[in-house]
Order: sequence, then C-alpha cells, then structure tokens
Amino acid sequence: MKSGVGQIKLLNSRVPIDEALKDPKVEEKKKNKLRLAQEARAFAEQELHLAHTKNYTSYVELDQPYVTYVVSAAPRWKLDHYQWSYPFMGKMPYKGYFKEEDAKELEQELQKEEDLDTYLRGVSAYSTLGWFNDPLLSSMLRYDDYDLVNTIIHETVHATLYIKHAADFNERLATFLGNIGAQQFYLKKEGPDSATVKQVQLENEDQKAFSIFISNELKKLEKWYQDLPASDRNEDKRMARIKKIQEDFVTELLPKLKTDSYKNFPDYKLNNARLLVYKTYMQDLSEFQKLYDLLGQNYALFIQKCKNLETAKDPNQGLKELIATLEKK
Repeated sequence: MKSGVGQIKLLNSRVPIDEALKDPKVEEKKKNKLRLAQEARAFAEQELHLAHTKNYTSYVELDQPYVTYVVSAAPRWKLDHYQWSYPFMGKMPYKGYFKEEDAKELEQELQKEEDLDTYLRGVSAYSTLGWFNDPLLSSMLRYDDYDLVNTIIHETVHATLYIKHAADFNERLATFLGNIGAQQFYLKKEGPDSATVKQVQLENEDQKAFSIFISNELKKLEKWYQDLPASDRNEDKRMARIKKIQEDFVTELLPKLKTDSYKNFPDYKLNNARLLVYKTYMQDLSEFQKLYDLLGQNYALFIQKCKNLETAKDPNQGLKELIATLEKK
C-alpha cells in the first residue's frame, strides 16, 4: 500500500521535459543534464536497439536526496540472499521504500528478530519494467555525465529484458550493457580521441579487474563459511575474515587500478548483505564479455541472444551453454 501510494505520488509529480527546460526555477546545470539524458535515451533506442518507451520524457523534482531506500539482508554464516517475493517480478534480494524511516524500521527488525546482516542504501533511479513511464529524477542529476548516460542505458536494458526470479542475472546484464552502451555513446558523441572516452575506457578496465577480484573473493568466502565448524564460529573471527578481503584488495589490486573508482572500498563497513550487492551487480561479468565477443561485439544481436534465455530454467547456466555452443562453431 505504501509503495503504491509512493509510486502514484511520484507519477503525479511528473512534468514534461520540455516544460522543465523552460522553467526558470530549474537551474541551468540541471537543464544540461536533462538534455544529455534525452540524447542518451535516443541513442539507447535508435543505436543500441533497446526498447522504445516513454521513459525519461518527464521530470520529477524530489523533496529528498534519493527516490527510494533499499534494504538487503543475508544470514551471518552463509553467503546467500534473503529474498522477498513480489507479483510479476518474482523473488528479489532487496526491498525498497519511499521513506527512509520505513527502510530503517525493516532493517532493525531483520537484525533483531531474524539475526541477519543488513545493508541499507539510498537509490537514485529504478525501473518499473515498462509498467509505468519512468521519469527522470532530480536524484539522477547528481551523477556525473558518464554515470547519467550509463544509468539511462542500464535502466532501459531492464525495460527491454527482465527475467523473473533472476535478479542477479538481470542486474549483471544491465551493468555490462550499460558500460558498453555508455562507451559507444561517447565514441559517437565525442570521437575516439576525446578525454571522456579515454576515461570511460580506463574505468571499464578497472571494473573488469574489480569484477574478477570480487568474484574470486566471494567464492573463497563462501567456501570458508562452508568449511568452518559451527563450534569455531564467533563474530570477531567472521569480521576479520571479511576484513581480509579489503586487505587483499589494497595489496593485490589497488596498485594496478588506473582510476579512483574503487579507492573507498577499503573503508566500507562490509558484511554479507553488502558483499552480496557486489555479487548481484558484478560477479562474473566475464561471461557476458565472452558472449559479446563471440557475437562480433554486435550489441543488438547480443540482446537478441539473451532474450532466448527467458525460457531457461537457470539463465546463468543457459548463458554458459550458449557460449559453449558458439565456441564449437
């Protein structure tokens, strides 16, 4: 009920982009972001062949820094999502609220009554998967230009393809295609020698490296949990093991990175719930890269092949099988 009221309030606050661009109350910096978002939207539809929608043709000025507040949770001694079930979307590893106090209330309940790790974060953008015409939000305009373009493409991927009960697959797919699409956008807009394109390429390289690192670390942590006898479990030991991931990052990966994208990772307060967000968005992006390369880096064909995974029992396994089939040819 609260989500429904919040969504209706959001939709009723929309104004057409053209009106927002004429509004003297909207500062010029925001107007420039709105124009850029329109370019990204047109590029996603016309050049990347993503779904044609009316998303991002309107604007909402929020009265809070984030549009929603999302809670994730996980058992303390198992690297596994705590999930909620929703109509149409199926099971999801997070629950969102339009009011931060409601999210905090759920987080405290999960910590005290179910003894779970939790992670609460503000969200600047989300997709309603085609059910509504999603507006641009003032929270999105805080992004730098590249991240705004990436977000528009990321969310348009969700509107194009979303597989029920497969949140991790959906988010990793959108992350991968958002990165590729944003790079292509700036290649066309500014050319291959632009400073933006070079920075985007470096950031994408760093993300690939971090994806490999965190994927391996999550697998090792998962095995550590499985192998640790119940009699040896204590919270200090668990936190020390999680802290080791950050220590290894500092010694093994940080010196190799070319941007500041992950400079704050060593300072984060990590637990299973927060680590699983990395699993949702970043684990094994290399599988998508393999398929993309096998298809001649054809973005539209890649989308088409991924749509065939909608009927797969496990889209992650279906992706591996598709790659294996193409490699044999």
